[in-house]
Amino acid sequence: MSILTYIAGWPLVAALALVVVPRNYRVIIRAIAVLGTFISMVLAIKMFCQFVPGANGFQFEQQIPWVESLGISYHVGVDGLNVGLILMGAIVAFAAACCSWEIQTREKEFYILLLIMSGGILGAFASLDLFFFYFLHELALVPTFIMIGVWGRGERKNYATFQITIYLSIGALIALIGLIALYLQSGANTFDIPKIIEHVKANPIAMNAQNFIFPLLLFGFGILVSLWPFHSWAPLGYGSAPSPTAMIHAGVLKKFGLYGLIRIALPLLPQAAHNWMNFVAWLCLGNILYVGWVAMRQRDLNLLIGNSSVAHMGFIFLGIASLNLIGITGAVFIMVAHGFLAALTFGLSGYIYQKTGTLQMSELGGLCRKLRFIGTALLMAAMAGCGLPGFANFVGEVSVFFAAWTVFPTVTILAVWGALVIGGIYMTRAVRKILHGPLPEKYANVADATNIWRKLPYALLLVSLFIFGCFPKLLTNQITPAADKIVSMATSITAKPNMVAVSEFQTPKSENRN
Repeated sequence: MSILTYIAGWPLVAALALVVVPRNYRVIIRAIAVLGTFISMVLAIKMFCQFVPGANGFQFEQQIPWVESLGISYHVGVDGLNVGLILMGAIVAFAAACCSWEIQTREKEFYILLLIMSGGILGAFASLDLFFFYFLHELALVPTFIMIGVWGRGERKNYATFQITIYLSIGALIALIGLIALYLQSGANTFDIPKIIEHVKANPIAMNAQNFIFPLLLFGFGILVSLWPFHSWAPLGYGSAPSPTAMIHAGVLKKFGLYGLIRIALPLLPQAAHNWMNFVAWLCLGNILYVGWVAMRQRDLNLLIGNSSVAHMGFIFLGIASLNLIGITGAVFIMVAHGFLAALTFGLSGYIYQKTGTLQMSELGGLCRKLRFIGTALLMAAMAGCGLPGFANFVGEVSVFFAAWTVFPTVTILAVWGALVIGGIYMTRAVRKILHGPLPEKYANVADATNIWRKLPYALLLVSLFIFGCFPKLLTNQITPAADKIVSMATSITAKPNMVAVSEFQTPKSENRN
């Protein structure tokens, strides 16, 4: 049995175990949840270390036929595109379980939902079958709505629950229509992604079908990722969610749509992808600039972090739009880096909220005097969010900027300005208001994270950002071979003279992307 099955399976097994544990056994409930995610994390680290960059095909592969008449099977495997995402997801899931001490009511139900959420998204990243790829994502998505509605905070939590449910349900439905259409139009008669890719290499999908399917995947996945202007659900949803939920959703679950675009849409629908990339490049400025400006106006720390998370999605879309090796590699790198960063910032904001009872930055100040560890971690997280060298975010963003410059120079200039100026302003302003200045008397006795279990999740996420920031080849060497295959399919296929409807595809930008 593949190690990937164990990585995704242990959180689900822990969730099943919690069903039979009496709800008044609080210590045992928490211990099972932490243990299940810890084992999953250790296995993910082992898998990442054993992964061989550049090896042919997928590694740690396992396939079990299920509905053979439709070509549905349980098929898992990893290459450079998802090996880092699975590692990041497992680490964030463990950190979120450790940060769940803030939940004081209905703990059993909360941990069951958290574990289902963790196991579902890890399984979705590992899946090489379209059916399970979509099903496991939905399995992870549904607990989000419940957790915000039941354990959320703030006066607008009910509104946030309805909004995020409507937006993400619509996005998932649009993506489902696109995936079904892709299955029907590919002619492969299978849901197995590698087999569909091999079939489409020899029998490209007709241009009119590509033009129908690609927008469905782009906007379906785009809504799930909070692509501007379909982003308004994200800041309020994260601001109202309990910290562990926000950590997993913003850090891990939101990468599903981006991963789907790279894994499925680009190699299978290359002509339509090229036709849409100019539009996507300009659209991502809405995330980087507009949402960045909105973040500058926020007075609530969680809303600032939520808008910042949405803004960072713009850099990933810019890397995808470049359609070259450096851009795709940088986009996947940012996905991993942002997962660690989003989980860290939401975890820290949750700690501050539990100790102070507010996230209004005007009511805070001088907390670094009392919260030395938490304050230092928040400062480092803010600098990582600004793209400071030494953190993983810097590597990914620089790669994307270099890649996009050769294709979209104007967009790249505006994106760099948004990253350096807008991002720098709202991050440093938040640090000044929260950590520096006079300390309000009511926070004179606020306690720092002194217990190792309180420090562990934040330290683990910070160390991950440092390791991949200082030694980026640990991740880029894994990503590059798989990204090269995606770029090759998106470019070399379109150059074939016998390509279906190739005359309709010729664009002035195609030489630049090649």
